Amino acid sequence: MLAVLSPLMDDNEILKALPKAEQHIHIVGSTRPETLLWLVEDSGVDVPYKTLEDVERFFQYRNFTHFIEVYSAVNDCICDEVQFERIAYEMLESDAECNVRYVETSFSAPDHVRRGLDYGRMLDAINRGVRRAKRDFRIDCQLRIDLVRNYGPERGMEVLDWIEGKGDNIVAIDIGGSEGGFPPEPYELVYRRARDMGLHLVAHAGEVAGPESIWGAVRHLGVEHIGHGVSARWDSKLMDYLRDEGITIEACPVSNVRTGVVSSIQEHPIREFCERGISVTVNSDDPSMFRTDMNNEYLQLHRELGFTVPELFQLSLNAVDSSFLPERRKGRLRRTFIKEYGSLAYDAESFK
Repeated sequence: MLAVLSPLMDDNEILKALPKAEQHIHIVGSTRPETLLWLVEDSGVDVPYKTLEDVERFFQYRNFTHFIEVYSAVNDCICDEVQFERIAYEMLESDAECNVRYVETSFSAPDHVRRGLDYGRMLDAINRGVRRAKRDFRIDCQLRIDLVRNYGPERGMEVLDWIEGKGDNIVAIDIGGSEGGFPPEPYELVYRRARDMGLHLVAHAGEVAGPESIWGAVRHLGVEHIGHGVSARWDSKLMDYLRDEGITIEACPVSNVRTGVVSSIQEHPIREFCERGISVTVNSDDPSMFRTDMNNEYLQLHRELGFTVPELFQLSLNAVDSSFLPERRKGRLRRTFIKEYGSLAYDAESFK
């Protein structure tokens, strides 16, 4: 049954008002342009951009490889652990402005330890930002540690040592980085150990590599979520497997357009995945670097791929249902979402 929506709100207002959860957002990729300039000044780093306009031009990407180069350059501007408090706080402030209530965010700790920063102090700073945001905006956030596949499984094991020593607010591991040259299979023992530690398992896969990358992540790493997963569209058996095994695809449509992974939102496979019965969520990935946010992601799906308000709300519920929250908290959040949706539409009963 189609939703009967409030006649006092247009589609843009309804999409903004939908309660949301986000599963795939990188802390560094959420660094606001003005905050990047603050980092440059605070750290005394010599960079070619001096104004907000310069940063906007800097955040233009020729392809995925170029994006990784820009991302690494932003990493170089973070020279003090305490700077992460502001970045994390502002990330959650921006999500809260999109009515996001729960976030699982990715922190690429090895990138910064190799630059001389201390893991424990960085984690403390991030969690200070998380606590402040919860107090100020009533948004909850848990952390995923990105092992960064480029550094190899030996460093991955070392990162697990860090987590065992200090794992405050950490619920999962992931492997991001340069997927094309670093397949998932070598991380099998790392992921096995992480599972034994009680951590949830995620992997970036199928973003710039083919379906074989996703197969490697699900067969060898035992992942529960796939970040991006775009190339699954080319393998019907893989899509069936993801559906049957309940493996969630964390879709990042605007990101995939900005890095040239897909040519346009209209060409993004998120609709195919939903129609196939796969658990799919929508996410902003690196929102500041891609000039997007969760409201824009929902709006693009609505305008360009014809997602209805009920379909977009189902994506919100997918993000709650597949989150790494404890079951009791997950149930409470789901009921809250449905209650709020009921104030926007009269078909909330269909989501119970």
